[in-house]
Amino acid sequence: MNEIFDDIERWIAAGEKVALATVIETWGSSPRQVGAKMALTSSGKITGSVSGGCVEGAVYQAGVETLKTGQSQLLHFGVADETAWEVGLACGGTIQVFVQALKEQLFRTISACIQRDKPLVYASVVKGREDLCGKSLLLCNTDTVFSELDKSLEGQIMPAAVKHLSGQKSQRMDFEAEVEGSVEVFFDVMLPPPTLVIVGGVHIAIALARIAKVLDYQTIIVDPRASFSSKDRFPHVDRLIQAWPEEAFTQINFSPRTAVVVLTHDPKIDDAALKIVVNKPVFYIGVLGSRGTQDKRRARLLNAGVSETQIGLFHAPIGIDIGAKTPEEIGLAIMAEIVAVQRQAALV
Repeated sequence: MNEIFDDIERWIAAGEKVALATVIETWGSSPRQVGAKMALTSSGKITGSVSGGCVEGAVYQAGVETLKTGQSQLLHFGVADETAWEVGLACGGTIQVFVQALKEQLFRTISACIQRDKPLVYASVVKGREDLCGKSLLLCNTDTVFSELDKSLEGQIMPAAVKHLSGQKSQRMDFEAEVEGSVEVFFDVMLPPPTLVIVGGVHIAIALARIAKVLDYQTIIVDPRASFSSKDRFPHVDRLIQAWPEEAFTQINFSPRTAVVVLTHDPKIDDAALKIVVNKPVFYIGVLGSRGTQDKRRARLLNAGVSETQIGLFHAPIGIDIGAKTPEEIGLAIMAEIVAVQRQAALV
């Protein structure tokens, strides 16, 4: 929900009711993955996508109907359906989309979890008794923070919710409840947005931060030099920390969803940052500089007690080799490498 969060926030603040459509299952060639979302209002506002454009019109109409009736809907689109051809899903894929009214209290609770950088699981009944469809439970960092389910069903799906939280995979599951009968529940895993920490407010950092924001990264600039890390240079980043790495890094929550890029070419800043970040649980450490610069840095860090294994974690020279020359191209090469590492793609 991260990519559509701000739009939903504005709509709710303006007093509009919001419907949420979520891809809960796919077969064959589907343009969006399970968990992809689209939000909408009856006044014509739309954000996000569930199919890359193929079925949005039909989903929008279903969403407007759901806002009127309060009844959730499970939609099916596929090449074998006449409806699929009408909406343009002729690429060989089949998807199921669950449409429900998004309750303000639930959204506020999700918002609070995301702001605290907590992973969460949003479990919704997508098939079963009519009065149960759309009922949900929200698990935030293993704590139940919202529930519309009776204790029997809640107790039955809770172990599965905890398992999905640790596995970080959205999935649909069937349950046989004593009172409710057969129900299907979709476990929607929502993770905090990834974070990009950029050490050094250099020109490359300006372009890199812009690209990272397009990809829904939280962006942080660290630079003790006020003239390099000013709000005028970086109006688009989430945080500016004008401090040396030793102090700045105490203000940052490093996690397996954090990437760190070191760009200053100043050993007093770069080396200080690297000596700290090699002991943090980050998924990417990239360091700007030629091979000669990297060799000198390696010698300094080894002398400072950093191990060969830790230095081996660095992506240096930084970025995928695309023949980049301009700051914008270098920013693109760096961000492409970060995404590839995050997705565990093969780098050629």
